[in-house]
Amino acid sequence: MSQILLIGYGAIGQYVYKAIQQCSHSKVVAVLCRAGRETQARTALHKDIVCINDISKIPISIDLAVECAGHSALIDHAPAILQRGINIICVSNGAMSDASVAAQLEQSAIDGKSRLKLLPGAIGGIDMLCAAKAGGLDSVCYRGVKPPAGWKGSHAENLIDLDSLDTPRTHFKGNAREAARLFPKNANVAATVALAGIGLDKTLVELVADPTIIINRHEVEATGMFGRFAVTIEGNPLPDNPRSSALTAMSVVKAIDDHNTEIVVG
Repeated sequence: MSQILLIGYGAIGQYVYKAIQQCSHSKVVAVLCRAGRETQARTALHKDIVCINDISKIPISIDLAVECAGHSALIDHAPAILQRGINIICVSNGAMSDASVAAQLEQSAIDGKSRLKLLPGAIGGIDMLCAAKAGGLDSVCYRGVKPPAGWKGSHAENLIDLDSLDTPRTHFKGNAREAARLFPKNANVAATVALAGIGLDKTLVELVADPTIIINRHEVEATGMFGRFAVTIEGNPLPDNPRSSALTAMSVVKAIDDHNTEIVVG
């Protein structure tokens, strides 16, 4: 049975915890929280689960860490966890757009003989993109479309008047690395597409505010030796948090299942 360290206990972490409670192959034995959040998490969790904010207190029984807490948590905690030889599955893939962070995580995994697995999260078609990369890709474009309210609090407010839009408006067009820098809270999907395909500097990203829609839409188009594909996903949020993708949480559960399954699809 896998002994799991859950990094973060927000909306995605809570979904994953509840799902693991229903399976027989894994058990959450510890939750790594932000300082000051331990009491809240401990109240919500089973009494035998250890709630910590210091990675030096990670139980020695842990053999898999599951990150669902954001870029800063991955940057702050993942290197030491990987160096301890513990594999990590994560959803904060946008952190990898910083070359120094990516290099540190890679070296930590090498030193600890461990592995960091980046999950597809809210986007589909990553398996196709990875396969197509093996034969050679010519172009990859990711288009992220949200209602204007979905861009509030982001750099988009400096580029367009979100409150007066009556037609769709593209407020950013550039590469995935630049998109991740300017829109860190929206970087995970773009970074995932880029890392699976032709890289952060060659992947085209378009970000759109569309007043005619009410949920987020992700579009990926790719061409290469394999041919061409286009994928569109309109994803629902988690019921407890409109900013968290339900599919992201489900991708974590699927990855934990795969970690404990002899025959894996996808």
